[in-house]
Amino acid sequence: MIRYEQFTLDNGLKVFVHEDFSTPMAAVNILYNVGSRDEDEERTGFAHLFEHLMFGGSKNIPSYDIPVQNVGGENNAFTSPDITNYYITLPADNIETAFWLESDRMMSLSFDPNVLEVQRKVVIEEFKQRYLNQPYGDMWLKLRPLAYKQHPYRWATIGKDIDHIERATMDDVQNFFFRFYRPNNAVMVVAGAIKTAQVRELTKKWFGDIPAGAPYVRNVPKEPVQNEARHLETSAAVPLNSLIKVYHMPGRYEKGFYATDLLSDILGRGKSSRLYQSLLKEKSIFNSISASVTSSLDPGLLLIKGNLNPNVSLEEADAAVAEILSEMVAKGAHEDEVTKVKNQSEASLAFSEVELLNRAMNLAFAANAGNVDWANEDAEIIRNLTSDDIHAAAKLVLRPENASTLYYRADEKQVALA
Repeated sequence: MIRYEQFTLDNGLKVFVHEDFSTPMAAVNILYNVGSRDEDEERTGFAHLFEHLMFGGSKNIPSYDIPVQNVGGENNAFTSPDITNYYITLPADNIETAFWLESDRMMSLSFDPNVLEVQRKVVIEEFKQRYLNQPYGDMWLKLRPLAYKQHPYRWATIGKDIDHIERATMDDVQNFFFRFYRPNNAVMVVAGAIKTAQVRELTKKWFGDIPAGAPYVRNVPKEPVQNEARHLETSAAVPLNSLIKVYHMPGRYEKGFYATDLLSDILGRGKSSRLYQSLLKEKSIFNSISASVTSSLDPGLLLIKGNLNPNVSLEEADAAVAEILSEMVAKGAHEDEVTKVKNQSEASLAFSEVELLNRAMNLAFAANAGNVDWANEDAEIIRNLTSDDIHAAAKLVLRPENASTLYYRADEKQVALA
């Protein structure tokens, strides 16, 4: 149970406080309600670019990292299709440094052209290294537009085309900042050895004068139900053929999410899972295979990915996976499988909440999604799931016509050249 208190500033900044005096540390987490799903289709990659730009300094603080390090803290950030999240952990006695830094860049981010050029180059290099020059790195660049036809999840967080970042102007950057990086479009969680009264005082002092922006009303097109199987083939200089299948599923806080999440665990979490036992250990079709979910706020994807052993065709591997999925749809999961994955999931959740920062993030994620109390409901939802719930999820999600399949072939000529 993550206990919290909350208040909202006049400018719309929502603040949640989780007191924990068992540690001398504190965490300050600021979540901005903007991700790649909020981008213009012709200007993608901006949410991720801003993750970098926010560390490029402000009008008053040319270096963001040094003040954090000087007080014994650490900081980082990440971008997803749904959110952009920034966090600092530091000794609670030095917490005002975090308020000073975060408020300053929310108020007056540096719009130095040199900073834009530096971060533009960093993002372009990241795109090349992670998505173009890494084996299977472009997998999601191909899968997303195959699975999504209307929803902006159809492009990756890095962007649909790196040319969009190459062409970004300072006007584009400023417009994006003042549209999304406003206090009324943010959630701040402060956790650790600090009283709510002190957080309230510091928040008013450092954030109270930052003007609110125009309310952001998200208008994202809903992805139609997929009623026809989709298929794509590609090839590259990769070591092994790879089979990737994705199925549309409920969003992170929607009914059916956890049933589908546990379904993916039964199929492909660890060495005792069905896919591993049958297709890797018994039949030696795959060199590796797993299943997972994207956990996105809007309806996401259940992913099955496996690298094949040499001399096994992708068609043979696909048919073998389909057989296991068909059995799950027809008969459901065994009680012992359900008990095992429920225990694993509850244990993972409990262990994750040992970390102060994880508790802060969980509160921020749930509050941004619409109800902060959702952060405390996951364990009970998991505990109450039955084999019937998981069978229902299998019948809904694992329909063949709901699948988008990518055959990623190892190009022998390219491998030889590499």
